Amino acid sequence: MNRDDILDAAAQVIRKKGFHAASMADIAETVKLQKASLYHHVSSKQEILLALLDRAIEMLTEQIAPIATRPSPADEKLREMTRVYLRLLAENADLASVLLFEHRSLEPKQHTRHIPNRDKFEALWRDVVSEGVASGTFHCPDSALTVRGLLGLLNWTVTWYRPKGELSIQDIADQYVDLLYHGLLTSK
Repeated sequence: MNRDDILDAAAQVIRKKGFHAASMADIAETVKLQKASLYHHVSSKQEILLALLDRAIEMLTEQIAPIATRPSPADEKLREMTRVYLRLLAENADLASVLLFEHRSLEPKQHTRHIPNRDKFEALWRDVVSEGVASGTFHCPDSALTVRGLLGLLNWTVTWYRPKGELSIQDIADQYVDLLYHGLLTSK
């Protein structure tokens, strides 16, 4: 039993029960440890939550940053970032759920430490949108608002997406990007 096993189990328990309802005893039971033994690996649920958030943001940043910084047109980068992001959320549903829905459970000190990591990740998206605006590819008056809207759309997908559903995660990503690029209105 190692720390990664504990974090994997914690993500599963927190996704199922929510942070506040999940107990250290639940996590210990999932990894088949005595509760006292769990405390040899982690000191608190807050430590676990922050570690899960760090793990999620690091994983996402490691995958998205190379796409965001490559010398490709902004529209191509944004489409690929969307595909990769949704794939990662779908493949890591427990961790994604904790990242997207439980960050509000952080205590102020841990929250203050988490925010710069989240902002750095969001900046990758804002930079690509701003790059697209600068090149004339995109038109949006507020890159930050556009990114928040896009990420909100993508993030909510984890609540309803089913791997065996009608659409693959790639199909969903492409439809989202097409909606963003072309909107709902037909040309007149």
